[in-house]
Amino acid sequence: MEIKERIKQKADELYRRYGIKSVTMDEIASQLGVSKKTIYQSFSDKDELVDAVIGEILSYNRDCCKSYRTQSENAVHEVFLAMDMIQTMFDNMNPAILHDIERNHPATFKKFREYKYKFLYEVMKENIERGKREGLYRPEVNAEVIAKVRLETVMLPFNEQLFPKNKFSMVPLHHEIIEYFLFGVASLKGYKLILKYKRKRAGNTRKIKTEVQ
Repeated sequence: MEIKERIKQKADELYRRYGIKSVTMDEIASQLGVSKKTIYQSFSDKDELVDAVIGEILSYNRDCCKSYRTQSENAVHEVFLAMDMIQTMFDNMNPAILHDIERNHPATFKKFREYKYKFLYEVMKENIERGKREGLYRPEVNAEVIAKVRLETVMLPFNEQLFPKNKFSMVPLHHEIIEYFLFGVASLKGYKLILKYKRKRAGNTRKIKTEVQ
């Protein structure tokens, strides 16, 4: 692996664990066993490194969303597949990351906002419209309004005032919020399908825990 990729990988690991603000370039260099000069040969400053790390996270998320739309059996299944992506992305992630980006890395935060309000909004709106066509979501649901509501609620776990990290875990919190959305828009047919996927997910989780033990 090239040194630039190793730096990004280590920075990503440390940012997720401790947040961005508290992780210095010196610490990243120390963790990698290289000099700080080596870091600056690949990245001119912390802004550039943060932008590269967050850019890869957003790119991964974008690819997953597109893939899930293609692979999913229906609109409800698409949302459950997104839960798996969230578990991969946000497991052990420090919720202070978004706050750190907004306060200290405005160029990167601008990219995040564009991703959120353009790409993610369209994904969520299209999912609602798909669910209505499939008879899984209630026909009277306003796709534009509910997509915007869902967009904001998805980011709520990053709000440490509402959900302090010593009391709430990111992944279960995200799952709770997504289920809240699903049951809120579901038709009777969709409600039954949600319960089916929940039972399947619970069964898979128990199976994994048994295998680990």
